[in-house]
Amino acid sequence: MLDFTPKEIKERASGGLINPAKTCQPIGAMYAALGIHRCLPHSHGSQGCCAYHRSHLTRHFRDPILASTSSFTEGASVFGGGANLKTAIKNVFAIYNPDVMAIHTTCLTETIGDDIPAFLNQAEIPEGKIVIHANTPSYVGSHITGFSNMTRGMVNYLSEATTETKKEQVNIIPGFVNPGDMREIKRLVKAMGINFIMFPDTSGVVDSPMTGKFEMFPKGGTTVEELKDTGNSKLTIALGSFASTDAAIALERKCKVPAKTLKTPIGVKATDEFLMTLRNTFVTEIPYELEEERGQLVDIMVDTHHQFHGKKVAIFGDPDIVIGLTELVLGLGMVPVHVLTGTPGSSFEKEVRAMLLESGLKGNVKAAGDLFEFHQWIKNEPVDLIIGNTYGKYIARAEDIPLVRVGFPILDRSVHSYMPIVGYKGAMRLVEMISNALLDRQDRDAADEDFELVM
Repeated sequence: MLDFTPKEIKERASGGLINPAKTCQPIGAMYAALGIHRCLPHSHGSQGCCAYHRSHLTRHFRDPILASTSSFTEGASVFGGGANLKTAIKNVFAIYNPDVMAIHTTCLTETIGDDIPAFLNQAEIPEGKIVIHANTPSYVGSHITGFSNMTRGMVNYLSEATTETKKEQVNIIPGFVNPGDMREIKRLVKAMGINFIMFPDTSGVVDSPMTGKFEMFPKGGTTVEELKDTGNSKLTIALGSFASTDAAIALERKCKVPAKTLKTPIGVKATDEFLMTLRNTFVTEIPYELEEERGQLVDIMVDTHHQFHGKKVAIFGDPDIVIGLTELVLGLGMVPVHVLTGTPGSSFEKEVRAMLLESGLKGNVKAAGDLFEFHQWIKNEPVDLIIGNTYGKYIARAEDIPLVRVGFPILDRSVHSYMPIVGYKGAMRLVEMISNALLDRQDRDAADEDFELVM
C-alpha cells in the first residue's frame, strides 16, 4: 500500500500533513470525561463527530463508549447551537440521568463562536446535577490536548480547598493511558500505603466486566466528591507533561496544591522517580514487593541485553508515551534513530534530543510530524524495529520491519488496554514484546543450519 512512498524528502510549501500521527481534541476530551464516575460525555457539534469519536474509542478498548451530541443541523450551524445544547442538557438528565455531563466542543462550534458558559447559565440543570465543559477545537493540538483541556476543566469546575491544612493524600493525574496502566499506577501507590485520588480514572469504565446486565454507568471512575477533595491534597503528581501538567498547574493556582510533573512511569528510571517522589513527600518506605519487582526487571534486562544491543528502532505515537519508550529502549542498549509525535510542542524535541545526547547518539526527532515523513526517514535509514500504534502496520509491511504495537489507537489487536506498560511490571511486558518481535524475525530469516532451539 505504501510501496511508492518516495525516498527523497522535500520541503512542503503548503505545510500540510500527510497521514497524521494524531487525531483530534474531542476524542481525548471524551476519554477523559469517561474517567468521572456516572459521567456522560457530550459532543457539542454534529452527530457525525460524536459517532466517529465513539467508534474510534470503542475499537481501541473493545468496550461500548457512550456519549450524547447536540446534533447540529444546517440551522444550528448558521444561527448557533445554544438552543440545541440547552435542549440536550434537559433531555440527557431526563432520559439517561448521569450525575455529571461533560461538554466538549468541536471544530464547527468553535468556528461559529458558541459561548458555552453563557449557554450553561441559561440552561435548566436539575438540582444536584453538574455540567462541566472544555473548549476542544479539532484544528488545534491533538487528542492529547483535548484530554488535557477536559482534565483541566474538572479542576476549574469541581476542585475546592475546604480544609485549613492539606490532607496526607496525593493527586495522581495519569495522562492519556489505558485503564490497565491506571490500575497499575494505583497498585504502586497502594503498595506504598499512601492515600490518593486519581483523576481521571477510566479503570472500571472502559474495561468493565461482562456481568450479563447492562449498566450505562459502570462502577469505575473518579467520583464528584473525590474531584472536589483534590483541592485538599498535599501534592499533585502529573504523569506526562503534555496530557497532565495543565490540570496540575490549574489546581496549584486555584487551591494552592503543589504540582510536580514527572515522565509517564515507563521503564526503571521513570518508575524510580515516581516512587521516590512519593517516598520523599510522604516519608514512607518503599515495600519489598516493589523492590523485588524492580530487581526482577533489572535481571531480565541483563539476561536479554544481547538481544537488544545496537538494534535500531523507530518510535512514534503520543508524546508522553514516546518519551517514556525512548528512555526505555536506551536503557536496553537500543538505538532510537527516528522519534516522532503528531502532537505539537517544542519541549518534546528538546527532551528526546537531550536523552539521545546523554547516550552519545543523534537521530531524527520531530513534534507535529506525520507518518509520511516518518516512513521517508526509515527509507533513508532502515531500522530493525518499529514501535507505535496500529497505523504503523502499513509502513512495517512496506519495509518488512517488525512492529510492536504500543499506544493509541490499537485497532487490530485485543487485550492490550487491560495490560499495563507502566511500572516495573509494565516494563517487563514491553521487554518481552520487543524481544519476541526481534527473535521471531531472527527465526523467520534464519537458514536451516542457523535455526536455533536455544536463543
